[in-house]
Amino acid sequence: MYADNIPALFSSLQIPDNHTSVGLSNLLSSNSQAKALFHHKRLPDHGWTDLQIQRLLFELSVLDTNCEETVKCQATAGSGGGGFPHRWTGAGEREGRIYSPLVSQRHFGLGHGIGRSGDVMEAQPKAVGSSALLRLTLRLTLDAVRRGAGLNGNVGKGGKTSGPASHGTLLPVCTGMSMALVLSGLRDRARKMDATIPENGDDGSSIKPERNIVLWSRIDQKSCYKAVLSAGLKCIVLPTKVCPETDEVSTDLESLKEALDRYGNSILAVLTTTSCFCPRVPDEVDKVAKMIRAWNLGRDGAGVSHVINHAYGLQCQATNKLLNRACTIGRVDAIICSTDKNFLVPVGGALIMSPNSKVIESISKNYPGRASASPMIDLFITLLSMGLGGYKGILEERKRLTGLFRRRLEEVANVFGERILICPRNTISFGITLDNLVASLDEANDESEERQRKGRNREITQFGSMLFTRCISGTRVVPPDETKAISGHTFRGFGSSHEGYPRAYMTAACAVGMGEDELNEFFVRLEKSWNDYRSKREKEKRKKGKK
Repeated sequence: MYADNIPALFSSLQIPDNHTSVGLSNLLSSNSQAKALFHHKRLPDHGWTDLQIQRLLFELSVLDTNCEETVKCQATAGSGGGGFPHRWTGAGEREGRIYSPLVSQRHFGLGHGIGRSGDVMEAQPKAVGSSALLRLTLRLTLDAVRRGAGLNGNVGKGGKTSGPASHGTLLPVCTGMSMALVLSGLRDRARKMDATIPENGDDGSSIKPERNIVLWSRIDQKSCYKAVLSAGLKCIVLPTKVCPETDEVSTDLESLKEALDRYGNSILAVLTTTSCFCPRVPDEVDKVAKMIRAWNLGRDGAGVSHVINHAYGLQCQATNKLLNRACTIGRVDAIICSTDKNFLVPVGGALIMSPNSKVIESISKNYPGRASASPMIDLFITLLSMGLGGYKGILEERKRLTGLFRRRLEEVANVFGERILICPRNTISFGITLDNLVASLDEANDESEERQRKGRNREITQFGSMLFTRCISGTRVVPPDETKAISGHTFRGFGSSHEGYPRAYMTAACAVGMGEDELNEFFVRLEKSWNDYRSKREKEKRKKGKK
């Protein structure tokens, strides 16, 4: 309804002009908010109401074709013999038809998805509303990580972009699948760039590399390793090192340098991680970026790329500063962030950022087919609901609770004769030793050391099971010397991201979205569960003694 026509239309209904002016002012205010959003393409300072967000979504939906009715409603209407009541007729194999009205409501009538077969960010002629929503959601997300999380999106000298949030794309898949798509996009780009390398020698022999190797700084998350294999690439697992002054497990830069020299032009990318479970801490991505830039210097073609798994790292200010520095002093090609962990939306989306627009273009064009709009709708609604103030608020609240979380964990550790793991570079995940949870190996025991070790580790993991049955989720209990085989590769010391981490431990995270009441209840349940586990162990011990 156009604001200019309202006075005359309402006057014809004998509604007083002074009454109409009140309602008209509300409409004009709502229209101006939407206009400002499209004009500035930035998060509003304050979050919108649900009604304002729904109104905009339905207006965008009207811009798509075939959005008026569901298939079920069409079938019902057609039985009356009144003819086809809709403006658009669709004679293609995919016309955005939705059978269930409930499903249509859930998606606000946006049934066409996003992108086209050639590019996930490309506009669709039949779905201009969905296309506009996608582009606007990307701009709002980049604005949030720039003004909210502190990632640079700056333009340097000569108009050159250098910040990690300079360019971006949104993918409707989780972090692991997004990683596979990023690597595939980088491989396609590298092939084109390497094709320009001249042939070597009179015999026409080629020095053009086949980049099929990814160097991965080990972190014990299955999805990372599987993502590399899913992209059809070979993953070389680089060892990590335990810092002697702390309990931290971190980047082994010497091993990375050796691998670069060993595999050379066969390397497509180095994959590092900035968000991880304690005692693993963020990779030294600034030093890695600088090393890769130096190694590529003077070499033809695409060179070695650098991909950073920043899954839930946006909530950590210190890690974001590390990314800014990495992009300034070295090479960073792509940064992968999860939408659910950073923006509190359902699982299923990822933000890919890069200082290089050509990299983002390659990744977007590598997505096969159209994509689901659901993750983008969720993100769009959430960002508008938060506003910049709301997003900054949840980041500040997490930062405030971090100190309290650490203190409470230390108190629990002292009660049970343990200590917290000293990992100052990880401010999201915290660890506590489990040295005294289960008795050490007994040399006098007739059982072999290996059998005792397996039994001890089994008892340690039972503590983790007990926590879950008492409605504590998200904690990780990691016994030492565990082995895990993933797609043919054996990881020793699995869980700790290191082959020989010396102790058992438990981790818990102070992540964005946790409130102080939930934090306090977690520690109450943790202490009670620990006491229950001790009591259970004592009863079992006495029972064995009687036998």
